Amino acid sequence: MAFLVLILGVALLLFLIIKLKLNTFVSLIITSIAVGIGLGIPMTKIATSIQNGIGGQLGELSIVFGFGAMLGRLVADAGGAYRISHTLIEKFGKKRLQLAIVLASFIIGIALFFEVGMVLLIPIVFAIAVEAGVSILYLGIPMAAALSVTHGFLPPHPAPTAISAVLNANAGHVLLYGIIVAIPAVIVAGPVYTKFAKKIVPDAFNRKGNLTALGPQKKFKLEDTPGFGISVLTSLFPVILMAITTVYQLLFNGGSVPKNPTLLDSIIAFIGTPAITMTISLLVAMCTMGWARRFKTPEIMKSLEDAVKSIAMLLLVIGGGGAFKQVLIDGGVGDAVMKLFTGVNISPLILGWLIAVVLRVALGSATVASLTAAGLVLPLMTSAGVNPALMVLAVGAGSLAASHVNDAGFWMFKEYFDLTVKETLLTWTVLESLISVVGIICVGVSYKVLLQEVK
Repeated sequence: MAFLVLILGVALLLFLIIKLKLNTFVSLIITSIAVGIGLGIPMTKIATSIQNGIGGQLGELSIVFGFGAMLGRLVADAGGAYRISHTLIEKFGKKRLQLAIVLASFIIGIALFFEVGMVLLIPIVFAIAVEAGVSILYLGIPMAAALSVTHGFLPPHPAPTAISAVLNANAGHVLLYGIIVAIPAVIVAGPVYTKFAKKIVPDAFNRKGNLTALGPQKKFKLEDTPGFGISVLTSLFPVILMAITTVYQLLFNGGSVPKNPTLLDSIIAFIGTPAITMTISLLVAMCTMGWARRFKTPEIMKSLEDAVKSIAMLLLVIGGGGAFKQVLIDGGVGDAVMKLFTGVNISPLILGWLIAVVLRVALGSATVASLTAAGLVLPLMTSAGVNPALMVLAVGAGSLAASHVNDAGFWMFKEYFDLTVKETLLTWTVLESLISVVGIICVGVSYKVLLQEVK
């Protein structure tokens, strides 16, 4: 019965979002109420489940997302993203343009949300392509691949951070393993696939692009932007703090905080907590990209306010995903899933990936797909003793698969590069699917390696 209600609930969610075109957050709340009733949760407690789900989901994440968006906006408004891109391209030269674009997109992608990173990078990619005499899509595919892997695998991005919270995974471990998984994924889906895409859809590589889709563009003079070093340091500051904590704990404390920590242990653990990491990083960004650039405090605050406006709906959607997950757990679906797969010879990592793939194809939203999948595989992961960080990456990989017409990223890529729907399916959709498949393969290999180390 629990599975029937779950299937009907997912079908209702699809109907509300795809057919009725309702807002995703509204659809998630309506579905949560309906599923709660169907699962037999007392009506007086359904609202409590929803509130607990939203509150539990957005507790720490609201700080991480909010401050992360603010940091990214400060780097962008100061011209830091512009400086990073141009410096890397100048250093790597024309023959290694794709590698330069990948590195620039990777660095900028860590600090910025996917959509913001794409909007910032596309004008730069267009200008470089024209100057170098190469196709814009030749640089656009590696750019999109690099932005996607940071979005799917690396904290402090919304999806991996949110899944980490659901699965009780250490954000530093997710970041460490995520980088290991991201590197081969972006190479295969970016520079390698570009060669095949040129043969599959040659006409797409003759397009001139569509900058008008981006709206008004802020112009920068290179000499007026912050230095390359300080721009990179500011963008990567959250990663640096998390990495310091993770490496320290792995080297000295076996990967976790000891029961009786020293003062240094406590300080290192403190700065590596996602909320504290983002708070410190935002303060650094306000100094390096704000006051040090002689921006007045009201100007800095305006950038911060604009950043929060851009993620308001995303926060609500993530909260709605948390509400749906909590109703499923309180209604006993998690226990039912665990019982169903007891004794079945299928890895929870593969199961998490498959559930996320199906939800991604159906819903279009990587965040909703990953959060729903994480809630369903949580009891399985716990009973099987799977590393939570690897489960985060498995679900994250599944949530990137097969982006198509119900995903905003699909239409962004189509419009910016002036492609047909068929060309977008053969470029954007394929590269996203490649990231997903390479991602789960790398997660599987990492799991095997960890098992050997334990033995």
